[in-house]
Amino acid sequence: MSYTAVAIPEKLFFKIGEVCELAGVQAHVLRYWESEFPMLAPQKNRAGQRVYRKRDVEMALRIKELLYEDQYTIAGAKKRLTNDLRGGGKIKTGTSEGEGYAASTLTNDKSPAQRLVKVANARLASSDGIRTAEDRTALRRLAAELKELLSMLEKESQASTPSKK
Repeated sequence: MSYTAVAIPEKLFFKIGEVCELAGVQAHVLRYWESEFPMLAPQKNRAGQRVYRKRDVEMALRIKELLYEDQYTIAGAKKRLTNDLRGGGKIKTGTSEGEGYAASTLTNDKSPAQRLVKVANARLASSDGIRTAEDRTALRRLAAELKELLSMLEKESQASTPSKK
């Protein structure tokens, strides 16, 4: 999966149109997902309009990823999300954190490259049984390349930073 980086604006609440734009789906699709996925449950304001929080947006992005990119069925995506939520208490998202898995774990890393390495390793460790041997090999190569890039960037930044004496 390619984890398209989606920058979620720093806002408390989002209208359905904003979420549709971020997720790249139409409003009726989002409303359908709300009926199928109990973990996607936006609040409603006094006027009865849906009000999404950041975690709702992340959930919509994760659902889209499972359905459109990973080719899960609705039932399979429900099961996967339920397992993800039970597993770590945090949902894996494909938002601006790199591919993030949970935002809190990714924002503790020092650089975007480290986040990408962590994501690649997490994908390799997933035991969803859907990846082929070829996919796993490609992901391992990607993880190795990312680690190599990370070490090159760290060496470069250390060389350009004057040491204090």
